[in-house]
Amino acid sequence: MKGSKSHELEADVPAAELWKVYGTLRFVELVHQLLPQVLHQVDVVRGDGGVGTVVQVTFPPGNPGPQSYQEEFVKIDNENRVKEAAAIEGDILNLGFTTYVTRFEIIEKGPGSSVIRSTVEYGFDDGRPELEGAASTAPLAAAAETIVKHVKEQAKTAEASS
Repeated sequence: MKGSKSHELEADVPAAELWKVYGTLRFVELVHQLLPQVLHQVDVVRGDGGVGTVVQVTFPPGNPGPQSYQEEFVKIDNENRVKEAAAIEGDILNLGFTTYVTRFEIIEKGPGSSVIRSTVEYGFDDGRPELEGAASTAPLAAAAETIVKHVKEQAKTAEASS
């Protein structure tokens, strides 16, 4: 069985500025730094942030659900501002998901506005319907709101110092 869940957040931030975070390793670094209750630790297993990069993601101790997993960046499209990461080993797959892909799309709405679309696409065996509820965009939604706030604060700081 396959499914997907999406979350969209409209942001009064230019798409190019958001992509500087989402299109790089900076995204996981900032989520770890700004939302430790969502992401306890991130370690780069291999790569420099481009396609083929593998990161080990560890969730906070005591968190229900998966504790850690590895994901590989399988697509980074700088022109269309799309990034995909696929779970390749660890607790997400051990739960019973056969596939688990996270996609981020930064969509330009105007010169100073954009939409962050966060999508989780997943697959699991038909005999495991409870996994439908385990797939969630809630952490991605929290990350999007926090990243937007951070980018805005950085822009204000840059303006104030110029």
